Amino acid sequence: MNVSEHQKAARLFAGIRNYEDLFVENEPAISTLQGGLINHSYKVLVKNKAPFLLQQINHHVFKTPDDVQSNYLQLWNFTKQQEVALQLPEPLFISDQQTLHHSKEGNTWRAFKFIEKTESYKVAHWPDQAYSTAQTFAKFTAAFSEFDSSTLKTTIPKFHNLSFRYSEFDTALQFASADRLQQAGDLIKAITERIHYKNFFDQLQNKPALFKKRVMHHDAKIANVLFEEESGNVICAVDFDTVMPGYYFSDLGDMIRSMSCNEDETSVYFDKIAIRKDFYEAIVSGYLSVMQEELTKEEVEVIHHSGIIMIYMQAIRFLADYLNKDQYYRITYPDQNLHRAKNQLLLLQSLEQLLEDEYSYSIKPSVLA
Repeated sequence: MNVSEHQKAARLFAGIRNYEDLFVENEPAISTLQGGLINHSYKVLVKNKAPFLLQQINHHVFKTPDDVQSNYLQLWNFTKQQEVALQLPEPLFISDQQTLHHSKEGNTWRAFKFIEKTESYKVAHWPDQAYSTAQTFAKFTAAFSEFDSSTLKTTIPKFHNLSFRYSEFDTALQFASADRLQQAGDLIKAITERIHYKNFFDQLQNKPALFKKRVMHHDAKIANVLFEEESGNVICAVDFDTVMPGYYFSDLGDMIRSMSCNEDETSVYFDKIAIRKDFYEAIVSGYLSVMQEELTKEEVEVIHHSGIIMIYMQAIRFLADYLNKDQYYRITYPDQNLHRAKNQLLLLQSLEQLLEDEYSYSIKPSVLA
């Protein structure tokens, strides 16, 4: 009888080690879970056992899956040893020490206890959802304030490194076709005119005492938060594959980028793209309600640069990929990455305008000069 790879993995995490242990009534029932963009995920039901989540780690995105799991187990063990009041999905073990299954096909599998009666959202519908999401990721980072973040492995090198992304953009400019350079002319100008944001990031990296590396999620969006179905209260954050040492702006800025806009990053309704002030304020205040005392004075002073850095960085990534003939981001029509870059630049312009008009905030801070 042919047994699929995910069936074999499900059996192992269900405690079925040998064919002799398997009976029809305890064969795991497996259903595919939708919504994840990176890993393949399944809900597994086994008679007389609690349901669990089975995942195949995408080794094309995460080149060293063992490092991904090592990071998570470090954090999991820290919360248990230090009795940290933070809920994390509980990992399942194949043996006393092993939480990964490496299949003959070359894939890596893991499992967690399934958290029932929850729901997640693709977008924040109300400011209070944005506030709760910001609090959730702030609590995640704050919970590990005594944890040595340098012990975590880097699962995606230079992931939120603006200097590196700008250098990729520079390289793309050198090798792009004349036609694409012409099509992207206005956007290229808008990016290069804002090189002071890259310079700001360079200075930030050179001041480790003022701008600290912490445990950051690096994929802070509402889709990675579980809410209780009945009450709507937050249960916990999920999807920790990109957890690495990083700067506070990564999580805060990405939440601003993904939740404060009235259109998503694929929208071509360019005249509608704008920062929603009430959502923006909910995100920043939700984050600071937890992290205010954790951040340095200098970090707080330039807190509004969080959204600027992350939106600018994403605009650069989309535009560089367009110039590179769409090698990284999947497209459904020829100019989609060009339009995505325009989308993000319009969002950036809206944020710049909001900060200057409503907050009298200098988008060219002198604090790092």
